[in-house]
Amino acid sequence: MDKLVIRGGQPLSGAIRVSGAKNAALPAMAACLLTAEPVQLSNIPDVRDIQTTRALLETMGVETEGSGGRHQIQLRAQAITHAQADYELVKTMRASTLVLGPLLARTGQARVSLPGGCAIGARPIDLHLRGLERLGAELRQEHGYVVAEARRLQGNSYSFDRVTVTGTEDVLMAAVLAKGETVLSNCAREPEVVDLAALLTRMGARIEGAGTSTIQVQGVDQLGGASHRIIADRIEAGTFIMAALITGGALEVTHCQPEHLGGLIERLEEAGARFRIEASSIGVAAGGRLGAVDIATAEYPGFATDLQAQYMALMTQAVGTAAITETIFENRFMHALELNRMGASIRIEGRRAVVRGRSALAGAAVQASDLRASASLVLAALAAEGETIIDRIYHLDRGYEKLEEKLRGAGAAVRRIARLIPRTAGASQPRTAGA
Repeated sequence: MDKLVIRGGQPLSGAIRVSGAKNAALPAMAACLLTAEPVQLSNIPDVRDIQTTRALLETMGVETEGSGGRHQIQLRAQAITHAQADYELVKTMRASTLVLGPLLARTGQARVSLPGGCAIGARPIDLHLRGLERLGAELRQEHGYVVAEARRLQGNSYSFDRVTVTGTEDVLMAAVLAKGETVLSNCAREPEVVDLAALLTRMGARIEGAGTSTIQVQGVDQLGGASHRIIADRIEAGTFIMAALITGGALEVTHCQPEHLGGLIERLEEAGARFRIEASSIGVAAGGRLGAVDIATAEYPGFATDLQAQYMALMTQAVGTAAITETIFENRFMHALELNRMGASIRIEGRRAVVRGRSALAGAAVQASDLRASASLVLAALAAEGETIIDRIYHLDRGYEKLEEKLRGAGAAVRRIARLIPRTAGASQPRTAGA
């Protein structure tokens, strides 16, 4: 199992380029199931979740071309031969449920394993399922799978009980091929939802209201192919911004979309960070010592839950005490225990974490519990004295493209230790990557 080794104390400088958004690319890939014609996607990040989704689609009969290294892929679902998402492929990622709506709309049937992913609390797909039922689907659960059937989905109205990004995307993809009008209320407004709607519209869907809480869909009989560029990853951009600040450095974060980061930038400006914002880049530097600022996570355009762990790491180096309230997931503070092992002073009170700042962080052996927790430990390690070894970084590889290479390019002392599986009995031989 790979590890990252980071020696802290090096201020970051220079520029880091942001990759395409994993959370926008995954539903866009699932959308290829809605048409027999090719869907061409660019700015695809080369991360593990993309590779897993590609393998999943190929088991369904989707023809794929292109490579993650070139950040382009073409998907063609000319014939869906296997309308099932098998457990072995989807057990590591929550986004596997995104194939449920398109499979059902295109073929009239779907069998999808209940999802896996990060251990950050219950994320039931009941909101997806209720929406599909409102469109006429018959659903049942058997042996860990959701089985859905429908002759043709019928447009209807549906209000999500809670705001859900993947639920909004899943039901939206089903609705574009449903007969008649569908009105979805209490929808997620995240940029990733807007990006999916833009792709579907290029494919011939009739959608209004994406980016608002109400989306209207006029169903069509079929969709065609399209070309689409995936938006920049706002979570990766936010992670690098906070990496610069926690090290007392200055960075130019390029190829990003600053308008998607308003909730974070406002809080960081209040803490004392300085920004230079242009059309597709953000220059960031600490204007002296940062001050502690309270935050509460919220659906977009509020403070993103996917940036909460990184912000907690940053607040360990701020002057004062910050209260961090997690409103989206009930079990997303597991990184706090690992940060405390490095010398942080964090107290958990239910869904609230109280962080006392200006802690003297010291390198330690730590392990990641989920994707964004991994990023928080990387940030803490960059600021810590001595060497930190982060285990279970396969979480990082699910959502961050070549993170250690990007950080090294900005002056960080970080390397990867890759554990090789031995071909014969005996201890595995580690190898190192990077410097």
